[in-house]
Amino acid sequence: MTDLSPELSSGLDTPLLTLSGVAKNYGGARPAVTDVNLTVARGSFVSLVGPSGCGKSTLLRLIAGLLTPSDGGVHWDGGVRPDDLGFVFQDATLLPWASAFENVYLPLKLKGVAADDARDRVMAALGRVGLGDVPHRLPRELSGGMRMRVSIARALVTEPPVLLMDEPFAALDEFTREKLDDDLLSLWEELGWTVIFVTHSVYESVYLSERILVMGSHTGSGRIDEDLLVDAPYPRGLPFRQSPAYFDHCKAVSAALRDGEV
Repeated sequence: MTDLSPELSSGLDTPLLTLSGVAKNYGGARPAVTDVNLTVARGSFVSLVGPSGCGKSTLLRLIAGLLTPSDGGVHWDGGVRPDDLGFVFQDATLLPWASAFENVYLPLKLKGVAADDARDRVMAALGRVGLGDVPHRLPRELSGGMRMRVSIARALVTEPPVLLMDEPFAALDEFTREKLDDDLLSLWEELGWTVIFVTHSVYESVYLSERILVMGSHTGSGRIDEDLLVDAPYPRGLPFRQSPAYFDHCKAVSAALRDGEV
């Protein structure tokens, strides 16, 4: 695993997202996010890791355009707009009275696409997450993992170039979480997304990511303290999870988190 400054990391590939001096203050004594300078490459998989309250989710919402920075700017290259982004929250946030099909159809419905015209796209999205055979089930009839799959399908039905994910698997059991991690990587490789993924799990961040941004508090709330690369090839699987390289990467991220608590 390699330390990268934002300046060095910005040259890894074609830049897609640039944050310049981004800050967010809700009016309290300490800002939620402070002076974030960051470039994310097109097609990369980046995780944000840090303790509770360090500003990870706030930073993700600033990137998504759901919040407005108090200072600095968020710039998308290549014609990407906030409307083009897919966002998956920690909770599946499904409409309880609507079927899996109707929940996935919702973003297209809001764009004015008729249900008949959207049917093939909705069914393709459900099929990609392994739910093509249960489009008429209600959320209460689905397991936690299946509800999260519906949420992911809803995010990808608009064919977004960027997927933002805020601890989407945190409430799931370890077996389901690992399965969804594998499914997410398969979709990322198939569809060419740029993914920015918030997680509390060091192990999950190392397994999924090409790059890990460690947020801590010793330099002030909401800063990126370390920018680390995971140089393991894809596809990943059980051999990587059991490899010495995987544990070395996990130890490096854990050490960065401990440093951030000083």
